[in-house]
Amino acid sequence: MLVSRKWSNKSLSDHRAERAAFVRQLLDKAGVRPGYAVDDGPFEWERTKSGDGDVPSRPVLLHAISQRQRWKADYTAAQLAAGDPPPENRSATEEEAA
Repeated sequence: MLVSRKWSNKSLSDHRAERAAFVRQLLDKAGVRPGYAVDDGPFEWERTKSGDGDVPSRPVLLHAISQRQRWKADYTAAQLAAGDPPPENRSATEEEAA
C-alpha cells in the first residue's frame, strides 16, 4: 500500500488543513455561518484508563456529539445551497431511525 504522502508529498496535517479550508470555503460560498466556534485542534488521542481525571463526563460527550451533528447539518446545507448534492452514504454501518 502506498501512503498518500509518498505520491502527494503532503503530510496528514496538510491534508487536514486542506479539508478544513475546503469546508470553510463551501460554507462561505453557500452563505452558511456556523453558530459555533471553530476549533481545529491540535488534538492528541489516547485510550482512557480507569480513574482518569481528565475524561469528560457523559453530558460533555453528548454535547460534543451534538456539535458534530450540527457541523454535518451545516455542511450538507452548504452543499445543497451550492448545488452540489451530498454524496451517498458510504458508511460501513447503516443509519437507521431508532
